[in-house]
Amino acid sequence: MPTPSLDSLPIRRLTLRDLTACADLSEDRGWPREEHKWGLLLAAGRGHGVDAPDGGLAAACVVTEYGPRERPSLAAVGMVLVAERHSRQGLGRRLMRHVVEEAGTTPLTLHATPLGRPLYEELGFKVTGQAEMVRGRFVPSGRPDVLTRTATADDLPAILRLDEEVFGTDRTHIVTRLPAFADQLRVAEEDGRIIGYAAAWPNMDTHVVGPLIARDTATAQALIASLAAHTHRPLRTDIDVRHRDLLDWVKEHGLAPVASNAVMTYGITDLPGDWNRRFAPVTVAAA
Repeated sequence: MPTPSLDSLPIRRLTLRDLTACADLSEDRGWPREEHKWGLLLAAGRGHGVDAPDGGLAAACVVTEYGPRERPSLAAVGMVLVAERHSRQGLGRRLMRHVVEEAGTTPLTLHATPLGRPLYEELGFKVTGQAEMVRGRFVPSGRPDVLTRTATADDLPAILRLDEEVFGTDRTHIVTRLPAFADQLRVAEEDGRIIGYAAAWPNMDTHVVGPLIARDTATAQALIASLAAHTHRPLRTDIDVRHRDLLDWVKEHGLAPVASNAVMTYGITDLPGDWNRRFAPVTVAAA
């Protein structure tokens, strides 16, 4: 029986039952398996995939929508992967065109590696920003001026209000998963009012800091320092390069640059919300 062409293979919806296949696909491309992250994305977002004729997934990606369910105001595209044996045959382009068509009038955003950026530009995405990934063991110095503490269930309404104000649209379905997804969820407080929050979640041998929402750089620094104080793992995070003071500070405290990704949008000229208080995403795969 002849092997079906890639063009004829249907694009189907992925679910949590596909988690292992998604992790296998990551590994196939030399990425970490990141099963914990895949679990969040497949639960909170919508996965799209193409089954390979010889087993496993030939390609996959995840779209996470924000705002009203009936009329999302933003969707983030992430984990766009094509198996090595099926690469350079137009499968990634076909999958992304499917995502763009399905989104309709909903604006899209993604973080693009240098390798993926030409494809996204070909499809009409524009570079609107940049994020720098840093990684390393945090070296503390001094006591932060901003009070931080472990978040409680009673903090959730205030965290959700702050997050929507800063992110620019509702992402309750992500934020409410953080207590179970992350190993740490901490808030910064002033006069009994929450002025920032951050999570640290396990990813392979690191703790990823994200989201990181803070009133100012000093608050962001205090949150990172408090998360670092409660883990023995190296930290990793992706910081908007406009926050140069924070980037310089984390590098002074032991974190080193790993990669730089372009923030791209489709259908809007810039992301909603207040970038001045949005320091790092939950994960670049979900903006």
